[in-house]
Amino acid sequence: MPNKAWPAGKEQPKFTPGPAASYESHQTSEKVTIGVAAYVSDEETRPVFGKHNPYNYGVLPVLVVIQNDGAKSIRVDPLELVLVGPNRDRIDATPAEDVRYLSGPGKPSVVPNPLPTGSPKIGGHKNPLDTWEIEGRAFTAKMLPPGQSASGFFYFQSGFQRGSSLYLSGLREADSGKELLYFEIPLLEK
Repeated sequence: MPNKAWPAGKEQPKFTPGPAASYESHQTSEKVTIGVAAYVSDEETRPVFGKHNPYNYGVLPVLVVIQNDGAKSIRVDPLELVLVGPNRDRIDATPAEDVRYLSGPGKPSVVPNPLPTGSPKIGGHKNPLDTWEIEGRAFTAKMLPPGQSASGFFYFQSGFQRGSSLYLSGLREADSGKELLYFEIPLLEK
């Protein structure tokens, strides 16, 4: 069944993240490695999100890659991510399905003709955060078997601040429910 986030007849462009340990910002604990990268510049975001860079609209996309090198399956849902700023201020991740609503609606265009002429666009243009890439590239994994990896983006309503870190918790062994240690990974620009 096709995913409703992709327009009919449009192939989704290929985006393949590297292994978790290949990212400058990564951490390993209990045979689980997590790599993260903030996507800020247009050059970084274009291959992933197309012509509309979410960062230019107040949304910081952060790629998270989780590699399970242990012998047990890991539950990665629900995963809690918090962006911790250099002043210890905390920002929770915004769900991917809510990102499209962050670029508040513009002023409706006024048409002098009283007859309907089609569907009006808010503010005269399409919302740049309402694209398939936002939800289509979001982290959606629920379980991570031994030897496997999962990746995707989390979104924060924040600018990039040097000295920030990503606090990640909620990873559990699937069979016992034992929670793995939390991860606090310094966040660097990609």
